[in-house]
Amino acid sequence: MTRIWFSNALETVALFWRLDRRDGMTLGFVTHDADLWFDGLLHRAAPGMVPSSIRKSAGFEPDSAEVRGALTHETISAEDLASGRFDGARVTIGLVDWETREHGSLYSGTIGAISQEDGAFSAELSSRKEEFARDPVPRTSPSCRAPFCGPGCNLDPQRFTREVRIADAEVPAGSVAFDPPVDPALYFGGTLRWLEGPQTGMTAGVIGAAQERLILGMPQGSVPPAGTRALLREGCDHTLATCGTRFGNAANFRGEPFLPGNDMLTRYPAPAS
Repeated sequence: MTRIWFSNALETVALFWRLDRRDGMTLGFVTHDADLWFDGLLHRAAPGMVPSSIRKSAGFEPDSAEVRGALTHETISAEDLASGRFDGARVTIGLVDWETREHGSLYSGTIGAISQEDGAFSAELSSRKEEFARDPVPRTSPSCRAPFCGPGCNLDPQRFTREVRIADAEVPAGSVAFDPPVDPALYFGGTLRWLEGPQTGMTAGVIGAAQERLILGMPQGSVPPAGTRALLREGCDHTLATCGTRFGNAANFRGEPFLPGNDMLTRYPAPAS
């Protein structure tokens, strides 16, 4: 930021927010009475969104900020907040000149806890410096710590992902059947990412499987109707047996299945029979 803001008695300056959600959607808002286009994004007028003070420090302690606002804009609904669409979204807060479109960033972080009360929402923002507080040393575990087809696992996700279409959906139970049918045993513990419908971009976990149907970990009544397309990825129970026999990936297993546990200290030798 090269401009010295608020150096004059009268400034044509407004605050802006840029939200990059995990489902791929980017939203922009500005505390102005009209929409503003800059930085390749249309920022909607949202004068009801008010930031608290932004605390920044030169040390390693996390910076803090908070955003409050009324649920008045169509792009931020109570349903989307409750369903987790904004959880973990990346946030950038800055200043913009509504005449010249010159802008600069004041704060960057991610959305943490979100609360709603009386038609208004409050979101806590976590800065990138919170990552310094995380312990990067992995802990021993008998199961694999790597996410399936993620870093450490190194398997190609395209091999275990297929596009499917819902043939039948039981909304109260949250179970779906696909066309063509799939083997439930392969996809238990996997994920389903919606390509159509109101849940587009959202990912649901497969928490159960029975008789060519999969049970999804979604809020009751939110399962899309029949005909909706999605990307279905297989699941993994993160055991060495599955990693070696089913996927042939034992060389990348990130766990210690043969390491003695804490109960080793309480064991006593048994007399020979």
